[in-house]
Amino acid sequence: MRKVTRQVAFDPGGWTGERRGKVETLFDELAPEWHTREHPYRTQPLLDAFERGEVGGRVCLELGSGTGIATPWLAERFSLVLAVELSAGMLELAPAGVGTRMRADGSRLPLRDGSIDAAVLVNMFLFPDEMARVIAPDGALVWVNTSGADTPIHLPADEVDAAMPGEWSGVASEAGWGTWAVLRRA
Repeated sequence: MRKVTRQVAFDPGGWTGERRGKVETLFDELAPEWHTREHPYRTQPLLDAFERGEVGGRVCLELGSGTGIATPWLAERFSLVLAVELSAGMLELAPAGVGTRMRADGSRLPLRDGSIDAAVLVNMFLFPDEMARVIAPDGALVWVNTSGADTPIHLPADEVDAAMPGEWSGVASEAGWGTWAVLRRA
């Protein structure tokens, strides 16, 4: 998964139809047991990122929303949460009525340019060009690895910054078991 994470972030051809299909199948298979991964320590990096990274706004994109573990928390902070997930199996298990659920590929989102105030990616692949396209000029990218360097889909904060097109800057830290970064256009 580490190799795929790097290829998707740094190689424009790193996300292929075949790879998309394999990832979708994997997460469909993991969906029934996904709730067993919920633990208070998993949310600490997200809470800390929002507080110290001063994240806010009206519209939030939760990319890779899974079964919706973080969606209710995000819905308390934003007027609109677009919870986007590739896996139909994950979406079927997400809570109803919390956020707007969408099945979509993170590399090609059905969103207008600059329409997102905060893009939240928790243990998710980074699609740099697409994130730069949908995040508003004053918006934020929130990158969280709930188990830090032990997270299978992991990039350190400096590599997330390096992958994003153009100039970005921000703050990064550790909390609980995880790591996080909040980046904005410089």
